[in-house]
Amino acid sequence: MKVFTLVVELGRRAGDGLPKGATGAGLVCYAAGHDEPEAVRETVAILKQAEMAPLDVTGYGTLEERLAEGHEIDEAERALMERALAENAVIIAQMTPWFGEAPDPESLLH
Repeated sequence: MKVFTLVVELGRRAGDGLPKGATGAGLVCYAAGHDEPEAVRETVAILKQAEMAPLDVTGYGTLEERLAEGHEIDEAERALMERALAENAVIIAQMTPWFGEAPDPESLLH
């Protein structure tokens, strides 16, 4: 098993828990899986069960792949990745509501 960093773009759906006036949100998730497609499928399924409306998922790879690309990953982020692996889970690390147009997904990682 590996842990993948995913950024999920959400639309609106009744009962999604997003703030009034938000047009959607971006989520940074750490998802365990044998490969990235499995991690994406599991993440989307869990978000749909939570009454959220996933529109798009962008994968940023494993910890090793992100480090190779020069991403700075602090201890808190590493701890969440380790938790996702230990629990074979999807961890939502950050939620950023949008009011208007969605930003570039990569901006959520910095």
